[in-house]
Amino acid sequence: MKQSTHPPDRRPVPGRAGPAPAPVRTPPRRRRPASPQWAAWAFLAPVTLYLGLFYAYPLYRNLDLSLRHYTVRSFVQGDAPFAGLANYRAVLDDPTFAPALTHTVVFTAVCLFFQYAIGLALAVFFNQHFRLSATLRALFLVPWLLPLIVSASTWSWMLNSDSGIVNAALNAVGVDSVNWLTSPSWSLASVIIANIWIGIPFNLVVLHSGLQSVPASLYEAAALDGANAWRRFWHITFPLLRPVSAVTLLLGLVYTLKVFDIIWIMTKGGPADSSTTFATWSYQLGFGNLLPAFGPGAAVGNLLVAAALVFGLAYLRVQRKQALS
Repeated sequence: MKQSTHPPDRRPVPGRAGPAPAPVRTPPRRRRPASPQWAAWAFLAPVTLYLGLFYAYPLYRNLDLSLRHYTVRSFVQGDAPFAGLANYRAVLDDPTFAPALTHTVVFTAVCLFFQYAIGLALAVFFNQHFRLSATLRALFLVPWLLPLIVSASTWSWMLNSDSGIVNAALNAVGVDSVNWLTSPSWSLASVIIANIWIGIPFNLVVLHSGLQSVPASLYEAAALDGANAWRRFWHITFPLLRPVSAVTLLLGLVYTLKVFDIIWIMTKGGPADSSTTFATWSYQLGFGNLLPAFGPGAAVGNLLVAAALVFGLAYLRVQRKQALS
């Protein structure tokens, strides 16, 4: 007897839930990229913090110092009364102001001229790529690498009136000794010579790097046209070095205006203020006396900052005009 088979009953059983439908997966939402502006601020934050802490705040404190009447007690306690422009008037009326201004201008102008002229001449000389040029160029960097206290002490020994090597060399050729550091007529010239010697390597390095960007084909074409070395320098080298020269002179100006170490170690601004500049005068007012004049000292320092700012803005204006032309 055959057993009949029936198809299975697929009707849903009452009271029993059917299989749950598979959940529909949605694609994961992509994160929106960070705003470029926030990334820029993140990169600028460390620089802004550094400039604020080490430049903006000291400048603000120096300006506040120059506008108040500070004594030693009020400098410690911080309760100095407001004096307005009284410190600046005191500085302008001081008999040391005119000589210090003259010495600052002469010291800066003479140092800039000779540092740039000698540095440019050496840069052109070493650009010939002769044998041992790299070695000699490296040796010229020694004055720049030495600590300023070492350089100033060395020049003080060399220019000593009694045992200096410079006077010994002058005596050897029949010239009388010169009181380089103790004579009012020679003290400023002495610190100028020392500072020129220190600043030449910087000009040499920067100007020599600028010469590397001048195409050699220009010199070859000028030589074929019959131009001599002087004409090639004046019509090719010097014009193409103007942007590099402007940066070199601006940096040299800012550095030379604030030179303090060389002058203080060699002459301390003397004798009789014959080598006093704004940098040494500011130090003398603030720290060189038993009763320091913090306000006038800060005022003299601010005059130096203002001078550097004026020359910097003038440089930017000249550069903008050259770019537009």
